[in-house]
Amino acid sequence: MLTLERARQLNDSAVTEEHLILHAKNVMYAMGAMADHFGGDREHWMAVGYLHDYDYEKYPDEHLKHTREPLLEAGVPEEDVRAILSHGWGGCTDVEPLTDMEKSLFTVDELTGIIQACARMRPLGITDLEVKSFMKKFKDKKFAAKCDRELIQKGCDMLGMTVGEVAGICIEGMKPYAEDIGLLGSGQ
Repeated sequence: MLTLERARQLNDSAVTEEHLILHAKNVMYAMGAMADHFGGDREHWMAVGYLHDYDYEKYPDEHLKHTREPLLEAGVPEEDVRAILSHGWGGCTDVEPLTDMEKSLFTVDELTGIIQACARMRPLGITDLEVKSFMKKFKDKKFAAKCDRELIQKGCDMLGMTVGEVAGICIEGMKPYAEDIGLLGSGQ
């Protein structure tokens, strides 16, 4: 099973751009919260979340095409590589998310982008962000326009949950790490 320490070693060897590291952390913390919700192994889900964009910095136009072999060679278990590949389902892979962990990663990858954008606009950052405020921004297609809302909805449907339910879990899961993910806001 992939450990968080190993995921950090691997990701940090391939990812240097600050915004990509920040995204990896956002997804990692959201995945920890999703693991708690589904009764999964928190550290394991966080590790997969942190490593999910392993090849993106070097191969943005061929994302996930340079992930499988290097990660397998580095000793990442097949099931964890599969989970990472599944977050690109329908876009850059044909690996369908089947497990709760895979479906969660597929969903929160995009969802955390909107959460981050929403929190950055608030004086207290994510610390007082509520689902109601998030949902207003989610419904505004011009806000964080690059985040694929249809994909998020598809992921939530696969999980049998509403966007608000998943967002609530992720927001609460990210709050304790507000400082680490730069979402404390300017009012603190």
